[in-house]
Amino acid sequence: MCRSIKTLRPPVLPQEATEEDFHAAALQYVRKVSGFRAPAAHNREVFDRAVEEITEATARLLAGLEVRGARSPAG
Repeated sequence: MCRSIKTLRPPVLPQEATEEDFHAAALQYVRKVSGFRAPAAHNREVFDRAVEEITEATARLLAGLEVRGARSPAG
């Protein structure tokens, strides 16, 4: 499991997660799954594409989640 990936949704993360947060989590995931901290030149394109696709999927996931019982920022 990717222990260094943090939860990005409220109320666990007190502020709104950013694109940078999504990208960092995606990068950690791809590194863990591929076994490469930094890919060789011949794997760079597929590695980078995976990070971007996972970044986008993360943004869609968090945008679509409904967290019941979560307090609003004002309340």
